[in-house]
Amino acid sequence: MIAVKTCGKLYWAGEYAILEPGQLALIKAIPIYMRGEVAFSDSYRIYSDMFDFAVDLTPNPAYSLIQETIALMNDFLADGGQTLRPFSLEIHGKMEREGKKFGLGSSGSVVILVVKALLALHDITVDQELLFKLASAVLLKRGDNGSMGDLACIVAEDLVLYQSFDRQKVAAWLEEENLATVLERDWGFSISQVQPALECDFLVGWTKEVAVSSDMIQQIKQNIDQNFLASSKATVATLVETLEQGKAEKIIEQVEKASQLLEGLSTDIYTPSLRELKMASQGLQAVAKSSGAGGGDCGIALSFDEQSTETLKNRWANLGIELLYQERTGHDDES
Repeated sequence: MIAVKTCGKLYWAGEYAILEPGQLALIKAIPIYMRGEVAFSDSYRIYSDMFDFAVDLTPNPAYSLIQETIALMNDFLADGGQTLRPFSLEIHGKMEREGKKFGLGSSGSVVILVVKALLALHDITVDQELLFKLASAVLLKRGDNGSMGDLACIVAEDLVLYQSFDRQKVAAWLEEENLATVLERDWGFSISQVQPALECDFLVGWTKEVAVSSDMIQQIKQNIDQNFLASSKATVATLVETLEQGKAEKIIEQVEKASQLLEGLSTDIYTPSLRELKMASQGLQAVAKSSGAGGGDCGIALSFDEQSTETLKNRWANLGIELLYQERTGHDDES
């Protein structure tokens, strides 16, 4: 048995704008994991704990995302001269509770998990860029309307600055050319790690409301204009700069700006619970905002002193917002 795992992700800034080519987003890996176990076997058996049944490669609507990832990987492996043999794959870790998902990018995580599992099974090592391209190709072939930012973050397992590529162009290549040719092309994205120069507490609050990202994106995409795109790109770039300089006040300012841009884009992004999650940071050495598509799921906060962190956590608890995750992030040059 070979074991692999993939993390979750949450946006710090750049949501919605990142749907356009050349835009920027800052995205943080969350160490809440999905795990896979894979081994060669006599026949194909695919099982995910999202469902109470296993399948083979016969198309099944519940397993379509996993099966389509396997199909693409079989093409990739065959192109590389591998002999394809049946295998058993088990996936555990739902990134949800009581049937309500957290919004940590579980579909992106499962695609990367399957890609990693099949690479590991055939003892193939690939770089981060190729891993990202393989996972993106699966979603592009499915007509997915996301930015692929979640994939960028999940492959890097870090705080990353992602610059988006022209997905329509790459999707067209995938239709017209063979996979190996498309994978060798320059897609025009970049994924770089960001190192904050100061320590702060990073907190994730879960509203327990489920949002469907693809529906939210469909609905809100028409509101995106050049002004929003220019402001978002500048805000993300400045936020990365202030994180790398370690300026707490400026970081709070830029995260607040990113939040206001989302509020201006659509009133649907901030549900009443997300608004409360955000307002809870008022008067503290902290800042909070919605993360990702909005309309439910999670919000994030950065807090720059211990007292602010404790106060914020208490306020969230009183509002019925669950602290899903907390970590000390960045580094303090003086320590």
